[in-house]
Amino acid sequence: MPLRSHEALHDLAVLLKSRHGLIHLETGDEDRAATLLHHVADRTGLPLLVWSRARGLRRVGMKEAIYETQELDKALQHIFHSGIDALYHLEGVSSSALADDVTGALLREVDAEMKRRVGGVVFTGTALRIPEALRPRVTDVRLPRPSEAEFRALLGQIVRDVAERQHATVTLNESETTLLMHHLSGLTLMEAEKILTKAIVEDGLLEAADIQHIARHKKSIVERDGLLEYYPVEASLSDIADLRGFKAWLARRTAVVRDPVRAREMGLPFPRGVLLMGVPGCGKSLSAKALAAEWRLPLLRLDPSVLYNKYIGETERNFRRAMETAERMSPVVLWIDEIEKAFSTGGEADSGVSQRLLGSFLSWLQERRGDVFVIATANDVLRLPPELVRKGRFDELFFVDLPSAETRREILEIHLRTRERDPVDFDLDTLVAGTDGFSGSELEQVVVSGLYTAFAEMEDLADRHLRDAASGTRPLSTTMAERISKLRQWAAERTVRAN
Repeated sequence: MPLRSHEALHDLAVLLKSRHGLIHLETGDEDRAATLLHHVADRTGLPLLVWSRARGLRRVGMKEAIYETQELDKALQHIFHSGIDALYHLEGVSSSALADDVTGALLREVDAEMKRRVGGVVFTGTALRIPEALRPRVTDVRLPRPSEAEFRALLGQIVRDVAERQHATVTLNESETTLLMHHLSGLTLMEAEKILTKAIVEDGLLEAADIQHIARHKKSIVERDGLLEYYPVEASLSDIADLRGFKAWLARRTAVVRDPVRAREMGLPFPRGVLLMGVPGCGKSLSAKALAAEWRLPLLRLDPSVLYNKYIGETERNFRRAMETAERMSPVVLWIDEIEKAFSTGGEADSGVSQRLLGSFLSWLQERRGDVFVIATANDVLRLPPELVRKGRFDELFFVDLPSAETRREILEIHLRTRERDPVDFDLDTLVAGTDGFSGSELEQVVVSGLYTAFAEMEDLADRHLRDAASGTRPLSTTMAERISKLRQWAAERTVRAN
């Protein structure tokens, strides 16, 4: 489990006293890192010196930086020659800077020198990659994401600050405040501060209606890299016909997700994920959205096709960034749509890249940090490599088949009600009998197509419109009968039926 902030403070203090000269503080929040290191300096009694590319190296509390230390190598040379016990914070270090041969050599010299002093060099930066030559010398400490208590404290501080300049009122009840904290999860304190301040300053009020406003801002933050999509809660499990096996499996794990503290006390880990495979159009994508709604978790969608880049190494880097964002937003549901696009054998992507990406994904599944539940969907599981679908990669493999007659009726009723039509006004028995082999999406299109025809004829929707739409549809079960038959044979002994 990630360290709580006070535990990270203790951990850093112990590392400094035990002569760990180079420490990588993993965080995307430089402000929290700076605050933490101030506390570490106070606890250890060490002076704190901070380096940034813009200002150079300066001692906290002093305005002037040490002469000619804007360049990282010059700052490291000063640290090496200073001979004093101190804590150094190198802010905003880049991976390219660490990969520089001269910088690497200086860091190794500084590490050796720090073992003769009390103190150390702590560096922070966004998505830092430590070169292999430095890896044995660097100790990683992960600063956990802000807790709910920190977000609540931040909200209180913002309200007090705004109230000094204008009227500021919070009308949220406890359940609404909890929902607000849920939407802030995964943001840095600086990002949360900007969003909350804007919401309050606009009208001097923080109310329930602002929660969706805040959710939209979070969506823009998550999607700014173009790798993940943030989905608001829309569907629920009640919107999905049948899939009783899948729903029952989820129900047995809902309590673990909603009460993770008690679950950990009982030795129960956060669920890892499921692979939903089956006939296209039978509700796999809708299930991902409904799962997130049922568990009251954010839903992030990854389209594997956006990962691929023509430049060497960029595809793997895109994947790492996407997974880091998912971990940062945890607890979260990560929906990988049509996973065969990324890892299929014989696909369009370069085989070397797809194999490296598969290796990275399998390693991440095993070693992920943070509560990320993966729901992967696949229309053509026969294209997936065997190592991905073997038992143990996911908590369960589900097969979603074509709907039965009972389920087809339920699907038609759902889509008629959605479009404000009463199902009892239609001859569903005849329609169900005439749609054998239809998928859920094809049944939806029967209703939509019938409505288009009725609208064009300036009539209300009637049975004949639905029957005509159904008779004019050639379902996938007919056009792709051989492929679906092979898929069913493969799934028969390898998966659990979702419906």
